[in-house]
Amino acid sequence: MKTKSYFTKWRYLSLLCTWIFSIGIIAQNVTITGNVIDQNQIPIIGGNIIEKGTNNGTVTDIDGNFTLTVPQGATLQVSYIGYITNEVQVGNQTTLQIVLREDMQALDEVVVVGYGTQQKVNLTGAVARIGEKELESRPIQNVSSALQGLVSGLTVMSGQGRPGQDGATLRIRGTGTLNTASPYILIDGVESGTMNSLDPNDIESISVLKDASSAAIYGSKASNGVILITTKRGKAGTPRVSYNGFYGIQRATELTERLSSYDYARLYNQALINDGNNPRFSDEDLRKFQDGSSPYTHSNTDWYDLAFKNGMQQQHNVTASGGTDNTKYHASVGYLGQEGILSNSNRKQFNGRINLDVAINDRLDMKMNLAYIKNDYSDPTNSYVRGGSDQIIRQLNIIAPWIVNKYEDGTYGTVSDGNPIAWLDLDQTIDRKNQNFTGILAADYKFSKNLTGTLQGSYINNMQHYREFMKDIQYNPNKYHGPNQLDERYYLWNRTTFDALLNYDKLFNDVHTFKVLLGWHTEKYNYNENTMVRRSFPNNNLTDMNAGTASTQTNSGFSRALAMISGFGRINYNYASKYHFEANFRADASSRFSSENRWGYFPSFSAGWRISEEAFMESLRDDVNNLMLRASWGLLGNQDALDDYYPYLNTYNLGGSYPFDGSLQSGYYQSSYRIPSISWEKARTYGLGIDLSLFNHYNASIDLYDRKTTDIIMDVPVPAEFALGAYKDNVGAMRNRGIEVSLGYNNRWKDWSLSVNGNVSYNKNEILNLGGVERMISGSTINQIGHAISSFYVYKADGFFQSQEEADAYAEKYNPSTGTTLFSQQFKAGDIRYVDVNGDGKIDGDDRVISHSVNPAFIYGLNVNAGYKNFDLSMIFSGAAKAARILNSEAFGSFQGDVSHPTTIWLDAWSPDNTSAKMPRIYNSINSNSAPERVMSTFWLQNTSFVRLKNLQFGYTLPASLINSIGISNARVYYSAENLFTIDNMPISIDPENNSERASSYPIVQTHSFGVSLTF
Repeated sequence: MKTKSYFTKWRYLSLLCTWIFSIGIIAQNVTITGNVIDQNQIPIIGGNIIEKGTNNGTVTDIDGNFTLTVPQGATLQVSYIGYITNEVQVGNQTTLQIVLREDMQALDEVVVVGYGTQQKVNLTGAVARIGEKELESRPIQNVSSALQGLVSGLTVMSGQGRPGQDGATLRIRGTGTLNTASPYILIDGVESGTMNSLDPNDIESISVLKDASSAAIYGSKASNGVILITTKRGKAGTPRVSYNGFYGIQRATELTERLSSYDYARLYNQALINDGNNPRFSDEDLRKFQDGSSPYTHSNTDWYDLAFKNGMQQQHNVTASGGTDNTKYHASVGYLGQEGILSNSNRKQFNGRINLDVAINDRLDMKMNLAYIKNDYSDPTNSYVRGGSDQIIRQLNIIAPWIVNKYEDGTYGTVSDGNPIAWLDLDQTIDRKNQNFTGILAADYKFSKNLTGTLQGSYINNMQHYREFMKDIQYNPNKYHGPNQLDERYYLWNRTTFDALLNYDKLFNDVHTFKVLLGWHTEKYNYNENTMVRRSFPNNNLTDMNAGTASTQTNSGFSRALAMISGFGRINYNYASKYHFEANFRADASSRFSSENRWGYFPSFSAGWRISEEAFMESLRDDVNNLMLRASWGLLGNQDALDDYYPYLNTYNLGGSYPFDGSLQSGYYQSSYRIPSISWEKARTYGLGIDLSLFNHYNASIDLYDRKTTDIIMDVPVPAEFALGAYKDNVGAMRNRGIEVSLGYNNRWKDWSLSVNGNVSYNKNEILNLGGVERMISGSTINQIGHAISSFYVYKADGFFQSQEEADAYAEKYNPSTGTTLFSQQFKAGDIRYVDVNGDGKIDGDDRVISHSVNPAFIYGLNVNAGYKNFDLSMIFSGAAKAARILNSEAFGSFQGDVSHPTTIWLDAWSPDNTSAKMPRIYNSINSNSAPERVMSTFWLQNTSFVRLKNLQFGYTLPASLINSIGISNARVYYSAENLFTIDNMPISIDPENNSERASSYPIVQTHSFGVSLTF
């Protein structure tokens, strides 16, 4: 009984202690309610509230309110995009009013530069930054096209919309060479060559290095500018999983409107009559074309409708990120699927990436990046000349509408080249299967507080399997294309790099800041290519190479290698954040050049004066947030001007045949001459700039630049007796001068927010030297000293002859006896009249005029972002001006019977009753001096200036009160449209960015998509 009482007492005592302890724990936790606002008393919606050092957190609601349970004495970290993070001590408080101040991003924004980062306010070079917000949730197929309109000085021309091959052409501050002029692209500090297979969801930021002072650290690869892409990395805190996906419908931005069979037949009869021939079609034929009563003998085939369809695009990305102070991770997987607007064109891409940061101890940090991309895309090919969809689209443009696609018995109607729909029905494609792996491993070791060493190694491997099986086809009893053929190729390249860096960063006496970078870089690049071809397979189903006839086989292959070593350095100094100075230097040695010319040296210098930090600006500091003047000079190189790996080395070809001792003997021969002194192209650049920020809301930037490229590698003409043809040497020179202006405005009012950023750039390109010749003419383009590269060189049109008498008088004035031999056809009323530009009484090649280039002189962009409560709207406009492109008779259409299809603009052709027409008189085939095949003139040269709504996006973020309870911290639904509309002055319905003279490139696409972004 006593024992029982003893244990009973202890049981009650234990319960009492547990209760008291629990009360103590409960007493240590406190539930905080609070409200987060900005300086203007506007609620911060979606602000992050995190208990410091833990994963415990929440977000603010639509009114800026939040509730969070934390221990007494805890510290809250309150953050929101565009505002300075605020740390608040809870203490004994249970209600908090927290004010966030705007982070003037123009001042504190960190910009990635070569081998490091800098605050934007301290930059003395011309560097533009694009953040993830400009790319996210856009239905884009590649990153390059998405950059259009976002950066001053960056020209982005889309060109075409073929899945997997729709990357844009990029030029930074104009075209600086007669050779390869693409910028140097690096992803996480490693050369990639392209950005088009990179998942936009993985991108943290993009930096565009536009001048020599910012790009000289990359030396011999930087003369055309540098683009640095940084992928996302993990941050310490709560693990977060996010999903972003969309589904979109695509269509062509433009498809050329062409004549119906009735209109074409009617006008074709007129063309024949004008030439003194009998009409081809009777009145009965015209009636059947018009009423469609005989579709197999008098068809009205809409070739575009048979070939093109609505395309589909979907993209999905899942990321997981988080970590602790010692280990951070960011991992993502993505999928892109695209069914093109042309049958059998498609793309499927899978990509995965993991970025890992580990702090081994207080001194040693490790970083690892692993990325894999499998990018497969197909393009329909033809049974005529092979090579892909270009010939298919060409035939869709030119085959007459009265040619039937299929007869009643299922056989195909054809012209001499075949039938483009039959090629599509064969389901024959060029398949390109690509795999890319990138691995980066880096270690940072802190020798001291101010000195850090970095070692980084990287390996990239890229392989493409190219396969085209061209099937043979019996269109009908009278038309066959064959034999079938398999063309199979393997392209493989890999690059290994090693970098060793030392960074020193020290602040002296609170006013002198020194930063020093020293580095060493080595790289090895290997390239292999193999091609195999066989023909005459038993049928179109046996497609292995062995099934082809062995006697038809051909094969080829080669391997190449490049190596480079480099030393480089950078010094940054600023005094009291007022006076800034930067110097860069790089020395490169490349295996491309002979040992005597292998090394190139590339320095740059820049300085900045931040006037707003001067004492005399003290009274204006609240209004003038930043005012800085910048100046720079530098020398850059271009070792990638040619795709020749050994341009200095005379090589010999095998397979030569020589008569010897009465028979042909095999041997080798020299096919070209090369000089050992060939070396780098060099670009000297200097620039002036000013940056201005006012009233915490306005910002502006203006840059002037001058870039002169010398030692441009080009062909040097030689006399015929030389026998080996022109050789290449460093003899050319070119200059680009221009101005860039960027303006911006950002503000918030209660529930409203608005951001407007615009830019405009002007670039003047001028050829200075062509190696001893004044001009180099190629077809309808010319490179001439004093003019822009690839300018058009055509005859000057001056309206139409308004009567036969006027045409006869012109023909008499410029008859062959005057030396005019250009015109082979009789002039008639309605023909194009040409100008005797030099007034010498004859019209010949000297009367051609140099007109605009295909490269625009002006580019511009406008980015508008607006928000109201949980709604957001963004618009990106882009455009170009003072650019041109020739469109020939296949684009406009001509009157050549079965193998041509005129556009509807010919309904406004000249006639005695329509003398103010848009087009010359209708003529048969090319039997007119107006035909561009006979005389290419300014009439066929089109102004391709345009303004395009590149992207429109409208989104809604669901209130936190609706989604937090189901484990979702953020949810946004949106509609996004790409290439929504274009304003241009094109005479026919064709996209102004079309890059084909005959309009046979794959149409640029417009995309309408709906998507969702979730964060858990």
